[in-house]
Amino acid sequence: MTLLGRIARPRPPATRLRTALRRLTTPGPRHPPAPAHSPAAAAPDPDRRTPRDRARAWAELLRVSALATVPGDTLTGAATLGIRPNRGTALALGASLCLYEAGMALNDWADREEDTRDRPHRPIPSGRVTPTAALTAATVLTTTGLTLAARAGRPALTVATTLAATVWAYDLHLKHTPAGPAAMGAARALDLLLGATATATPTTRPHRKPPPAAALRTALPAALTLAAHTCSVTAVSRHEAHGGSTTAPLTALATTLTIAALTATGPPSPPGRLLRTTLATHYAQTAATPYLHAALNPSPRLTQHAVGSGIRALIPLQCALAAHHHSPTGTLTALTLMTLAPLARGLARRITPT
Repeated sequence: MTLLGRIARPRPPATRLRTALRRLTTPGPRHPPAPAHSPAAAAPDPDRRTPRDRARAWAELLRVSALATVPGDTLTGAATLGIRPNRGTALALGASLCLYEAGMALNDWADREEDTRDRPHRPIPSGRVTPTAALTAATVLTTTGLTLAARAGRPALTVATTLAATVWAYDLHLKHTPAGPAAMGAARALDLLLGATATATPTTRPHRKPPPAAALRTALPAALTLAAHTCSVTAVSRHEAHGGSTTAPLTALATTLTIAALTATGPPSPPGRLLRTTLATHYAQTAATPYLHAALNPSPRLTQHAVGSGIRALIPLQCALAAHHHSPTGTLTALTLMTLAPLARGLARRITPT
């Protein structure tokens, strides 16, 4: 075949017309699809999100799976005084929940750039919650918490204001400093003291209650114990994204065993000793084994599991601290709080608490 034979012959006009019509009627995208790694492909369309999707995004932002650990702070503070929960306790509980969730929203707002790099699935980096909405939620929740605390009395408002300042200082600055774990531990301690102060402050008519200053002194040992546990968990959580730390899990393990041993001691009453020992043992079992695994293999997955277990261990620790004072109120509080443990485990399977 000659060179001219290889050249395609021109199509007749009818053939060219059919080809043009076929191209016009064939469906296809007007614009090429965005690459899989581009932000346009990663961010969901806000118009297509259902109310359920929005609710889950906010549940992840606020870490509702850890919310079950919050009521124990307030109720344990009241139990250390041997006083049944009252109106002040309920107001302190509402303030505590609001301030805790404010800290969760503010945490993700402050870490939005870091999460874009290390946790792109989080609500803000993935585009499911806007930074403005998260900051607004943190501000509204803080204001609501302080308003509830003010209704519980001036001493409770003083403690709640200190707690709110600690939460904002931690999220905005202290988190990435050596003082971060201590600040988080102080926040949990103040949360327990808020419950004690609000419970001891008359809100309607005079009651036979210890003055707020005496209530703070009475609840301080339990608050310091809670702070020590929280401080150790926070130190481990600093390595949950990349792992690699053996010292932090080992320190948390030693702290857990020490707290369990001290919490199990108390008045020599056999029923009270049995309850305290059972709760302290449950606390140690919840946190100690994951800490040991994270120390032996400091991978991100095991470190995250250790942090989640340390958070859930707050509930049996709160129960043990409430029962430590061996009063009917403390015993009832401990048994009531233990019902929150299955709820915390169930929520943690759906939404990570870390």
